[in-house]
Amino acid sequence: MPIGVIINVCAVITGGLLGGAVGKFLSADFKMNLNMIFGACAMTMGINSIVLMENMPAVIFSVVLGTSIGLACHLGKLINAGGQAMQKLISRFVQNESGLSQEEFTNELVTVIVLFCASGTGIYGTIVAGMSGDHSILISKSILDLPTAMIFACTLGVVVSLIAVPQFLIFMLLFVLAKVIFPLTTPVMINDFKAAGGVLLLATGFRMLKLRNFPVADMIPAMILIMPVSWFWVNYILPLVS
Repeated sequence: MPIGVIINVCAVITGGLLGGAVGKFLSADFKMNLNMIFGACAMTMGINSIVLMENMPAVIFSVVLGTSIGLACHLGKLINAGGQAMQKLISRFVQNESGLSQEEFTNELVTVIVLFCASGTGIYGTIVAGMSGDHSILISKSILDLPTAMIFACTLGVVVSLIAVPQFLIFMLLFVLAKVIFPLTTPVMINDFKAAGGVLLLATGFRMLKLRNFPVADMIPAMILIMPVSWFWVNYILPLVS
């Protein structure tokens, strides 16, 4: 039973609803400063994952190639369109009082979607839960996701809780496929996978801090490429250059 997935999804829903309810009572300065703190936390989580990297060339190649594929396929624009559709859906029932422009709102929403749905911790935790029944990684992620969703919802509104829908679909797909994926992996591949996810989290932190608007959504294909690239590097490239 996908207990960890359910807990993580419920954490995002709860945080989104709570933040949407109390957000209007918090000052803009309070929300901005807290958002900066969570941006720093995202960067910290990213750095913590990057230091696990085993094969830097494989990770860098996967990030560059994956981002190139995402940009070529306009993945970021597709996710932006999905975010706008989510906004229109929720606006039928709840008035949007975020005070953000359409562009700012969409950029913030994309950042949150990637943070919740495409982090290395979430994907790896789901695979581990599906294979071994160990839900501790996802439960730990949920403890962080609840206040994070709450803070973002203070600005974006309860639309944040709807991110739980694609999150559930993605994590459940990985949970079901875990029995096929996990036996094919090695500890080295797992560490490189976490490192690639750390790069995405680091870029997400820069977006949250509004320092650089990295194309985080377009970087998602790197999470698909990293494991086979890491395996190919270890088994075919390293023997040639060693």
